[in-house]
Amino acid sequence: MGFDPNEPEQRRRLRAAIKAADIPVSELWLKYFSLSGDAGEYEVEAYLQGLLSLPPVQRDLLALAANELIDDLPRPRAPYSDDFPESGDVPGSPTEGQGGRAEGPGRQADD
Repeated sequence: MGFDPNEPEQRRRLRAAIKAADIPVSELWLKYFSLSGDAGEYEVEAYLQGLLSLPPVQRDLLALAANELIDDLPRPRAPYSDDFPESGDVPGSPTEGQGGRAEGPGRQADD
């Protein structure tokens, strides 16, 4: 295993990604291990601190683990127009629901 000039930048970006997503190292390691990673939790911690080098395949497994954990995080979503009540329907009012809502993606007509 020789020196990879990209390893420090890959490490820095991995640390930034897990910090931004608030993913603990133990959770990252568990996901990495489940993806067939073979470094121990302490080795992953040492790698993230820049104290240990890992081969590219193991670094890529760590990146994959981090990305899968980040993808699983709940994020705010933009609403569609039919997610809002019609202009005559004020939430909590006696006429709410009488105006009906148009069918759209993910919506079903009332039977």
